[in-house]
Amino acid sequence: MNVESPNEKKEYAADLSSIQEARIRIQPFAHQTPVLTSESINAASGKQLFFKCECFQKGGTFKFRGACNAIYSLDDEQAAKGVVTHSSGNHAAALSLAAKLRGIPAYIVIPENAPKCKVENVIRYGGQVIRSKATIQSREMVASKVMQETGALLIHPYNDGRIISGQGTISLELLEQVPQLDTLIVPISGGGLISGISVAAKAINPAIRIFAAEPKGANDAALSKAAGEIVILAETNTVADGLRAFLGDLTWPIVRDLVDDIITVEDSEIVEAMRLCLEILKVVVEPSGAIGLAAVLSDSFKQNPSWKDCNRIGIILSGGNVDLGMLWNSYEK
Repeated sequence: MNVESPNEKKEYAADLSSIQEARIRIQPFAHQTPVLTSESINAASGKQLFFKCECFQKGGTFKFRGACNAIYSLDDEQAAKGVVTHSSGNHAAALSLAAKLRGIPAYIVIPENAPKCKVENVIRYGGQVIRSKATIQSREMVASKVMQETGALLIHPYNDGRIISGQGTISLELLEQVPQLDTLIVPISGGGLISGISVAAKAINPAIRIFAAEPKGANDAALSKAAGEIVILAETNTVADGLRAFLGDLTWPIVRDLVDDIITVEDSEIVEAMRLCLEILKVVVEPSGAIGLAAVLSDSFKQNPSWKDCNRIGIILSGGNVDLGMLWNSYEK
């Protein structure tokens, strides 16, 4: 898949070569996730949809790809001191698992509002949990303190070329599994996932369209695209807990240049998409993972004449770590 493209000539934090190298590096550890389809959902959307099921990845999300690539990119001296990160849960669990596989310590700063299931995943995979307040500023401050105390290396959840390259391996797989896709719809938060996917997909097929899907209650990426610079929100409010981060200086240039547009949706649309995934696809998908389906079913997407020729659409179901405690409790009553 040695495809050359003008996009590769841009100086981004990742390129097709780094993504191909990441694929080789993580291949012994990461799953090649399946692609599902549904005639019922196709009929509802009026499109042919292909669901890349990263909810079946190790750790339950796409995050394992980037974490694994980052961990196995470290030399032995760096690795021996361990790694540290701050995350709402999925990157934390993924880094913990990758560190466990390599036999090194992982120090995980988790905000106090993180879902219980995601904290439990970190503990299950051997990560050492350190709590912070819910703000990005608090998470970064606590992580910095841990680095000073332990000598561990920071592995940022998304603003890291190794992470971006690992996430880009999704494009390599998906475009082999379904070669004739004309559009990809990808969740956006800090931008690591969509950056890696965009770099790889545009290098392979420059004509492919890349749309980001974002909650209206955390629409900083949409505002950033409109403003031409990174916009930081004072607060976010969305059921999609994995989509509350802001773009970084490594992900923003890729989002700015390679992401064609951003579709924002209401939380109610995200919850409905989760229901469809469970009832029709028979797949448990967390809110952050279901937002791509919510986007393609939204009126704003269906009614936009610029997007009427998007017919074969790849949707990234990015994760499946749902806290089912409330559901189980309802059965017990």
